[in-house]
Amino acid sequence: MLHIGCCGYTVAKTKYHEAFDIIELPQVFIQPPSPRVLASWRSGAPDGFQFVVKAWQLITHDPMSATYAKMTTPIPDYKRNNYGFFRPTHEVWKAWEATENAAEILGAKIIVFQCPPNFKPTEENVANVKAFFGKVRRNDYTLVFETRGGWSEAEVTQLCSELGLAHCSDPFRNAPYHGDIKYLRLQGKGGYNYRYTDDDMRTIIEKYRDDEAYVMFNNSNMFHDALRMKELCDGSAG
Repeated sequence: MLHIGCCGYTVAKTKYHEAFDIIELPQVFIQPPSPRVLASWRSGAPDGFQFVVKAWQLITHDPMSATYAKMTTPIPDYKRNNYGFFRPTHEVWKAWEATENAAEILGAKIIVFQCPPNFKPTEENVANVKAFFGKVRRNDYTLVFETRGGWSEAEVTQLCSELGLAHCSDPFRNAPYHGDIKYLRLQGKGGYNYRYTDDDMRTIIEKYRDDEAYVMFNNSNMFHDALRMKELCDGSAG
C-alpha cells in the first residue's frame, strides 16, 4: 500500500486535505509550534488524516547547521555544544519531549529523525544514537532514521535492526535498508527543482506497491508531482 504526500503544505490546507491523506511536517523540525497551533492543525484536518512529525533539529543537527537560523528562539552561545548529534544532554532530551508532545497532539504515529550530511558514522555518534533510541519511550511510534553522511548499508542495517528503526532514503539513490515500513523521501533527482516523470513514478509504484510504503515528495513541484503519482496509482493518468 502506497501512502503518498508532501513534506509540508505548499498550497492551502483545505486544498491539500482534499488531495492527500498524509503530510510530513517540517515545522516541528525547525521549532515546534505552540500546542494551540498544533491542535488547530489536527482539528482542521479530516478524520483519518495522518501527520508525520520530523523530529526537532536540536536532536539531530548541531548548531553549525544553517537551519538553526530559522528558529524564532536562538540558542545561547554558551550551550551550543549541548545540541544535536543525539548527544546525551538535558537539552537534547527536552527537544525530544517537545517533539513527542507535538506528535501526541497531532495524533502522529511516525517520527522521522533526519540526520545532516556532517553526521558521520563515528564511534561517538553511533554510541549516542544507540543510547538515545535505547532510552526513548516508543508509545507505538514508528521511528524512522535517515542518514545522509556516508553511512554504509551494513552500518545502517545493523543499527536499525538493533534499535528497531525504519530507514528512510531517497529511492533514486538507494532503497531503504531496513524496516517494517518503507519510508521514501523524493528530493529531486539531481536537485530540488527536478520534476518527476511518469516513468520515474511508475518505477516506484511497481517496486513498492506490495509494501507498506510512504512516498513523500520534497521537491519544488511536490504538490503536483505527488498528485500525479496518486492518479497513476488510481489508473486515471495517461
